[in-house]
Amino acid sequence: MSEQPKPQPRPQAPSPAALAGRKAAVHPVAPPAPAAEPVSNSAEFGRVAEDGTVYVRTDDGERAVGSYPGQPPEEALAYFARKYDELAANAVLLEQRVTQTDLSAHDARESLAKLREQIGEANVVGDLPALAALVGRIETAVSAKQAVETQARAAARAEAGAAREALVVEAEKLAAQDPAKVQWKAASTRMRAMLDEWKGMQRSGPRLEKDVENALWQRFSGARSSFDRTRKTWFSQLDEEHAEAKRVKQRLVEEAEKLATSKDWGPTAGAFKRLMQDWRRAGRAQRGDDDALWERFKTAQDSFFAAKDEVVAEENKAFTANLEVKEALLVEAEALLPVDAGNLDAAKNALRGIQDRWDAAGKVPREAMSRVEGRLRKVEQAVRDVEDQKWQSSNPEVSARAQSMVDQLERAVQGLEQDLESARATGDERKIAEAEQALEARRTWLESARGGLAEFGG
Repeated sequence: MSEQPKPQPRPQAPSPAALAGRKAAVHPVAPPAPAAEPVSNSAEFGRVAEDGTVYVRTDDGERAVGSYPGQPPEEALAYFARKYDELAANAVLLEQRVTQTDLSAHDARESLAKLREQIGEANVVGDLPALAALVGRIETAVSAKQAVETQARAAARAEAGAAREALVVEAEKLAAQDPAKVQWKAASTRMRAMLDEWKGMQRSGPRLEKDVENALWQRFSGARSSFDRTRKTWFSQLDEEHAEAKRVKQRLVEEAEKLATSKDWGPTAGAFKRLMQDWRRAGRAQRGDDDALWERFKTAQDSFFAAKDEVVAEENKAFTANLEVKEALLVEAEALLPVDAGNLDAAKNALRGIQDRWDAAGKVPREAMSRVEGRLRKVEQAVRDVEDQKWQSSNPEVSARAQSMVDQLERAVQGLEQDLESARATGDERKIAEAEQALEARRTWLESARGGLAEFGG
């Protein structure tokens, strides 16, 4: 049946010769500057028979495409040529979209399928081989775009997999930490943030292969579950520890408050020291409980030591007076220097008197003890040195004097030992320390004196 067309406006399209010479573009290029509309030569590929039938030449020979009754042959050829030009224009446009725009390979392939459907066995007159070649180039360009997109998707999928793997590894590290070293607030915040990141990757990121994504999710979910279990267990244990610490510290506070008014300074000071050690070993209760209990404990402790310090201050007044006496004795003792063999006996007698008054003067403030004792030892040592020199001169009286010095020091040591026992009975650590220091000094002198006496065979 002959096709009965309606006259249509002439479409703007490239000539078949231009289609035949077009090369497939693989990279976007700038469109050419506008030019005059080319003259189509599509009609040259057809003819009109005497009966009005229009034919198109193909590689396999001629094929009838229809007729245009009532029109001269030129118009009939022009009509079917325009139909070819329309198909050719659509093909050129599609090629440009594929090669010069970001049209996806999927959309390009759908458009190419429609174009092939339109061409099919279309009744047109034109350079059909050139049109087929153009369609082939489009197919090649679509395949190239598909390969590029496939590679890009693979790279994006690999990157997304690496990003999720990093989240999984970080979550597993958080879950595997020692609970005692975890900063729980920061770690919990980070774990929630990682879950949000994971969900964001699922919503907008490349899709992973199902088995890969499931495996990563199982690891991530397992790490989160392990983290939550550890956190709950840790804080449960911490609550128990806080409760036990509170119970222990309440007992310590009660003991401290009972001791706060004690006047038994030495033993009570020792008791407070023990309570403080127990407090440190008890651990921490909840912050509010711990602060309140500590305030009570410190108040009781401060009350006791404030009262004790008042008593010590009074004692220090007496010790200060004793220090003045001993400093005067030091002036007297140091006036004996230098000692020589001629005045040795007088110096020793004077020194013994000074030592007796020294012991009778009593204790001095602790901070001055080493200083004044050291100055007296220097005088005593000077006397011993001269005595040693005299002994070396075979003085028969040296042994007797050495024995006298030993006897005197032994009496002093015995007296200081009694003082130490009395101090220990009171439990006053300061008095104990002072007594021990004085006793140690006299024992040193005694050992030295005994050594000198032994040299004389005493």
